[in-house]
Amino acid sequence: MSLLNPSKGWRSSSSRLLALYSSLFVAWSCILMGVLYYEVSGYLSDLSRHSLMQRQHLFQRFDGEELLEALTTSMTFDMKGVDAYGLFDEQFRPLNGPIQAIPPDLPLDGKIHALANCVDSDDPKLPKDSCDAVVTHTADGRWLVLVRANGSLFGVTRIIWHALLWAVSLTIIPGAAGWHLLRRRPLRRIRGIQASAEAIVAGDLTHRLPLSNRRDELDMLAAIVNAMLDRIEKLMNEVKGVCDNIAHDLRTPLTRLRAQLYRIKQQAEHDSAHAVQLDDAIAETDTLMARFRGLLRISELEDHQRRSGFLVMDPLPLLRELHDFYLPLAEEGELQLVLDIPTSLPWITGDRALLFEALANLLSNSIKFTPAGGEVILRAVNDAGSTRIEVHDSGPGIPTAERKAVFQRFYRVDESDQQGGFGLGLSIVAAIINLHGFKLDVGTSQRGGARLVLECRQQLMPK
Repeated sequence: MSLLNPSKGWRSSSSRLLALYSSLFVAWSCILMGVLYYEVSGYLSDLSRHSLMQRQHLFQRFDGEELLEALTTSMTFDMKGVDAYGLFDEQFRPLNGPIQAIPPDLPLDGKIHALANCVDSDDPKLPKDSCDAVVTHTADGRWLVLVRANGSLFGVTRIIWHALLWAVSLTIIPGAAGWHLLRRRPLRRIRGIQASAEAIVAGDLTHRLPLSNRRDELDMLAAIVNAMLDRIEKLMNEVKGVCDNIAHDLRTPLTRLRAQLYRIKQQAEHDSAHAVQLDDAIAETDTLMARFRGLLRISELEDHQRRSGFLVMDPLPLLRELHDFYLPLAEEGELQLVLDIPTSLPWITGDRALLFEALANLLSNSIKFTPAGGEVILRAVNDAGSTRIEVHDSGPGIPTAERKAVFQRFYRVDESDQQGGFGLGLSIVAAIINLHGFKLDVGTSQRGGARLVLECRQQLMPK
């Protein structure tokens, strides 16, 4: 069983919280700056109109030469390209001022109006964009056009927009840096928890999830899991101890029982009904003793007490020995046993005797369940720097729904099968595989039978 990889990037909880906080902060900043922009824009618009109205009332107090003098004087203080005026006679002919024509969209009602295109002229000193304009009728019958561009006062709004952009930038950049820094510690702790959890999944119940001095929610969860593991380990040890004691204690009485039955058989007449019954009783006793030996064997392997025999070795001689060992058995069953291996393989770390026992169990099962005329293949390949060993056969295969259950103790795919065995062979194989930290997958071969794949990747070795 493999665990999920720890969350990466934005998938981690800390990353999502930081992203949510940054998004809310940016959204709130945009709303705040938008409201500020709206209020300031309205205020500046009113201020611009009020200033233009004051100029209108001021110039209405003059007429004749005094009006011309006042307009000429005002040009000295007006901002070029912002404020402008034009004086026209009763027939709207220009008399004075830079504006030589009344804007066509400007009503002659003496009220201030907003114009999208202010003055149609090539003079750079005249406002050309949006502006506020008013036409007033002077006391001497002339027409006075006053214009004020919005760009001067509304430059403040550009400052607001620039401030908004800077605020968003200064939020996103530190947020991204903070996201990168703050997620590292939780992910590092998660990886530590994952390493311990994988060791526990591999069968070492002595492992516990690491705790930090922060005593945060993650530590609380790890402490709860550790308490559960303490209880589970205690219960499993109790159950395992009972089973081991039963298997160990019954082995001696069964040995004595078999010896007594054998002595009685020696005294009985040969080929008599009594002797046949004694043979059956002795066979049943041997079966019970074999089961108890298998249980004790699994218990020994699950205790992880066999690592003292681990060494780095070349798997090729082991595979050749297996092929030579089982070739006569395959030929006796009229099967073809094929060895498909390269010239070299990555070396593996393990107990040679135990690996021989596990692979021998897989090969013997394939040979046992493959009908005459079939084929069994023992194959090994270099899988990205690690050794992968496969056993293929053309037998009936293992149903998909039962591929996990076959490694349970005493489980048999076909309970009516009369070929022997009592469901402990693959349990022993699973115990050996877990001891080495390998992985065994069950599938379907191209020949329709079973496909057993042993991946000798030792990324995690339970301590």
